[in-house]
Amino acid sequence: MSTRESTVAGQFYPAKPEEIEAMFEHYNTILDEHLKDKTLLGQKPRAIIVPHAGYVYSAFTANIAFRLLENTEAKRVVVIGPSHRVYLQGTSIADFDDYATPMGMLSIDRDLVEKLKNKFGLQFNPQAHHEHSTEVQMPFVKTYDQEAKIVELVYGDEDPQNLARIISYLLEDTETAVVISTDLSHYHDIQKAKDLDSICLDAVQNLSPKELHQGCEACGKIGVEAMLIAAGESGLKPILLDYRTSADASGDESGVVGYMSAAFVE
Repeated sequence: MSTRESTVAGQFYPAKPEEIEAMFEHYNTILDEHLKDKTLLGQKPRAIIVPHAGYVYSAFTANIAFRLLENTEAKRVVVIGPSHRVYLQGTSIADFDDYATPMGMLSIDRDLVEKLKNKFGLQFNPQAHHEHSTEVQMPFVKTYDQEAKIVELVYGDEDPQNLARIISYLLEDTETAVVISTDLSHYHDIQKAKDLDSICLDAVQNLSPKELHQGCEACGKIGVEAMLIAAGESGLKPILLDYRTSADASGDESGVVGYMSAAFVE
């Protein structure tokens, strides 16, 4: 049995499960107390976009989307994120049996891994899977859909159209949910960040890949563009859930990172 071990536990998120649980409970309390439209919590997304920074900065934003994903009771969750550590041509698929999280093991859907390898020619680059953009999502999956199996895809120099074909294929199965991981702009002052991030938000809201190329600086822009293409083809509707910057946690507005979450529903 091969296991994808945690590589950023204790750095990007707590290594102790009780600390992760306490964070999620805290965020849900805030959400329950302050969310004006409670009907939002009944949505059942087929796919979500979430950030991947340290939990203290971005987990509130991500948690909203994963809480909605819980409603779907998906049998498998495919997490797709950009490679930050290694140069990668195309997309790598995690060819392990299990995925370790502080909350316990997640099983990798071996059948789906083989199908994706055969159908789309995906390769396994082990170095690409020491990746935080995907790993930080796994404690959410284990919390909100703990019986689900997972698949991890990490992309580098990839054509969004190629990735969109994979996402469209995944969405053909109503028991499969897709998670797209991205942060937004990096290290601009807060007003510049909000201006740039608004381009990304509008592109998602309008399902417009073209708008992404008018200044959106999301590090996972390829994945977002692929999701927008696939959502358009699958007839899914986007719902923006949350937007904030690192300044909300740090108070430092001089060089911020932007975070958003969104859901795609039928």
